[in-house]
Formats: sequence, structure tokens, C-alpha cells
Amino acid sequence: MKKKKAEPKPFAVADVSRKPQQGRSLASLKRMLEAARDLMLERGNEEFTLQEVSERGQVSIGSIYLRFESKDNLVRGVIAESLEALAEEESALVQRLNEGCSDLTSFMFEYVEGYAEVLRKHAPLLRLTMERAEYDPQVAMPGKQHALRAETEATQAMLAHTDEFGGDGPDDHKVKAQSGYHVIFATLARQLSLGSSGEAVHAYDWNQMKRELARMCVAYLRAD
Repeated sequence: MKKKKAEPKPFAVADVSRKPQQGRSLASLKRMLEAARDLMLERGNEEFTLQEVSERGQVSIGSIYLRFESKDNLVRGVIAESLEALAEEESALVQRLNEGCSDLTSFMFEYVEGYAEVLRKHAPLLRLTMERAEYDPQVAMPGKQHALRAETEATQAMLAHTDEFGGDGPDDHKVKAQSGYHVIFATLARQLSLGSSGEAVHAYDWNQMKRELARMCVAYLRAD
């Protein structure tokens, strides 16, 4: 009988690097990650060498291998760090809007505005993350879990305004909120070239697109 293949575990930087033992080592790890991230962003790919990371980060090749078993793990470390930062910003946005928006319209307009700008800020590394996720299960799984967490936070925030929803009760409201989130993410992702083609479909005015997207979502959520 065939053994079931173990699912790859979600990771953080600590999961793909050896843990630094002291402050100086932590600073060295930070420089490695920053140097690798900057090279990835400048080139739009992973075509950099550990020698370049060594020179830019002012760390020795030996210290890089002391922290990371391979260049792949260093790239995964950069991606893990970027997903952690993205998750923190998404959660902070939703929390702020939960506390400050008293109705569905204000929430949707501010959510689309804020989420669009968070995604735009992180788009360059998200593109590289999505490219790697196509062949690297150690990136694909945490990437999917991140997407699910973002969806759950957004839909729960929308569902706080179900008194303004149309539809046939809680189950329908949940489907509407989830669908609304997917429309928002898919539209923004396409405009930010996060799809497999790497190109936006249309060169829409960014601010107009955000406004119209929020209007469409409010109308959809309110519709019977």
C-alpha cells in the first residue's frame, strides 16, 4: 500500500533558516534577507548569486550557508518575510475599518481603497511568489493559506453589515461576501499584473477603477 505523501508545512523565515543565537547574528540574517530581496526586486526574478548577496549584505558566503542550506531556502525566506508583512498590513486594515466604518458603503469604499494600495505596495514580490508557487510546494501551501486568511478576514468584516445585505439569509450572505472578495482580489490582481501572463488586461485609471469596483460590490451585496 502506497504511503500518502506528506503535505509541505507552512513556513516562516525561522522554518527555512537556522536560528541565530545572538544579536549580531540576527543583524546578519536581516542583511542577507534585505540584500536578496533588493536583488529580486531590482531584477524582477531570482537570477542572483549568493556572492552578490554576500557583497551587498556585507556578510560572508560562509555565514549565508550557516543560516540557509541553499539559495532556494534564502528565496523562501524572503518570500516568507514578505507574506508575513503583507498579512500584518491586511489585518491592520480590516481591524481599522471594523472600528471606523458604521455602514456597508463606507466599509466597501475604504476597504477597496486600502486593500488596493496594500496589494500595489507588495505587488513586485507577490509576482515572484506566485511564479515560484507554480513549482515549489513549500511556497504554494503557505501562499494558499495566506489567501484563505485574507479572504476570511475580509468576508467576516463584510458580514458585520448583513443588515444591509440582500439575499436569502446567512448562507446566501456568506456566499455573497466571499464572492465579493474574490471579485475585488481578481480585479486588483489583474490590474497589478499578478496573473500568469504578467500583464494587466486594460490600462484603466487606477483611482476610477477602485471607485467603480467598490460601487459594484455594494450594489451586488445589497441586491436580492
